[in-house]
Amino acid sequence: MKSRDPKLVSKASLWRTVQAVLWSFVGLRKGSEYQQDVEKLNPFHIIGVGIGAALLFVLGLIALVNWVVAQPNVL
Repeated sequence: MKSRDPKLVSKASLWRTVQAVLWSFVGLRKGSEYQQDVEKLNPFHIIGVGIGAALLFVLGLIALVNWVVAQPNVL
């Protein structure tokens, strides 16, 4: 395991964390980008963004189902 100097490791932004979580939801990630994320992203930020994204996804599905059920029957 490599030891990292905290002064040399630059922290990623919140936007980078959101991008990493969204790419993980899709399941498409390059190995090199994954390694960069492991080095730069804060695990607590990933957990928070992941829970928020999952919550938005579930609420979006609930809204979609309610909208489809509320549509008048055309047939």
